[in-house]
Amino acid sequence: MSKDTVTLTNNTTGESFDFDLITCTRGPKAINFSKLFETAKLFSYDPGYSSTAGCESTISYVNGKNGELLYKGIPIQELVANYKFTDVCRLLITDEGLPKNQNESDEFDIELRHRGFLHERLKSVFTAFPDKAHPMATLSALVSVLATLYYDHKDMDDEDDYQTMARRIIAKTATMVAFCYRHSIGAPFIEPDVEKSYVENFLYMLRGYPHGRFKRKLQGEESIRPVEVEALDKILTLHAEHGQNASTTTVRNVASTGVHPYAAISSGISALWGPAHGGANEAVLRQLNEIGDVNNVDKYIERVKDKNDPFRLMGFGHRVYKNYDPRAKTLKALKDDLNKRGIKMDMRLSEIAEKVEEVALNDSYFIERKLYPNVDFYSGIILTALKIPTELFTPIFVLGRMPGWCANLIEHVKDPSVRITRPRQVYLGK
Repeated sequence: MSKDTVTLTNNTTGESFDFDLITCTRGPKAINFSKLFETAKLFSYDPGYSSTAGCESTISYVNGKNGELLYKGIPIQELVANYKFTDVCRLLITDEGLPKNQNESDEFDIELRHRGFLHERLKSVFTAFPDKAHPMATLSALVSVLATLYYDHKDMDDEDDYQTMARRIIAKTATMVAFCYRHSIGAPFIEPDVEKSYVENFLYMLRGYPHGRFKRKLQGEESIRPVEVEALDKILTLHAEHGQNASTTTVRNVASTGVHPYAAISSGISALWGPAHGGANEAVLRQLNEIGDVNNVDKYIERVKDKNDPFRLMGFGHRVYKNYDPRAKTLKALKDDLNKRGIKMDMRLSEIAEKVEEVALNDSYFIERKLYPNVDFYSGIILTALKIPTELFTPIFVLGRMPGWCANLIEHVKDPSVRITRPRQVYLGK
């Protein structure tokens, strides 16, 4: 049986070269250009790598044309509707799949709760940061410090090692994010409570006050309602994994050098910080406030279409999705559901967002360019309603994406064919 190949012909020299085609279980075939330079003394030029696959993976699949996102072959809508975030963590980082019963689900969640406590030396590191340090900068540094406290993860030999590494950082990230915020406002740290679920515990560490004779509350720990826990759980699930995005690729690239896994993950946090990536939901909220009123929407839409105006609409369009981002659809429905269940949105911002979407989706400029709302468009409005401070929006993204990074890192370092990442360049200098 002949191989499926593609032929590359150099019209100048007349030489032709055959390259194998890789058949993917989903999506288009891929040309195996791994020997392109050795065979043809050429290399491909693909700024941003939008047409280049840097790895093989079984973790997630994104179909931008159809607006489809799968984790381990399971549609994101099904996971959000039927499973907890910690169930999805288990799905992504292990080969065991989703929990088969409540006991399996609880077992994984409880393990994370017990791993959530921070090393005392790590807590002392907070004193080195200014009160107003951005949580993303602090978080990236803290994860690097974890590499010194758990240095044995540098050389992982078996599945238990990989699982300990992943579960440890997934658990501790929730505590670190909460502590970053409390440090920034000068509030005392709240230790994890193993009686509370992973997501509820995060909200408790974020809001609570230490128990004492005169128990007080920061925004009220007793105000943590099941509907809030459920909503944040869904948001984290929606952010858990998304193929080879900038931060995930950064984690893989840095891991290819053989560095400590937490150092690779720290680099992913730094990559996520950018406003073109994880910081976009903060930018959306700022922009909705700038628009200010539904009556101003048309004016701002016209500015988007003016090529001489630098204004661009945040939360619209995606490098991969050329259809409605399935995560954005879920978030819009979640926003409406929460409002009905007593979690009050900022109605002014909500109405502006819905008006922007309505106008844009009926405008030929957006239709022709396939610009639809993405995951960042409604997430900031929901997080605000959940009493999450704006400066924590991107750290919440880190909390959600951590299992995806861990899954990709494990898959990457386990692959015996992996080499250090070393792209070529098109040199145009003297």
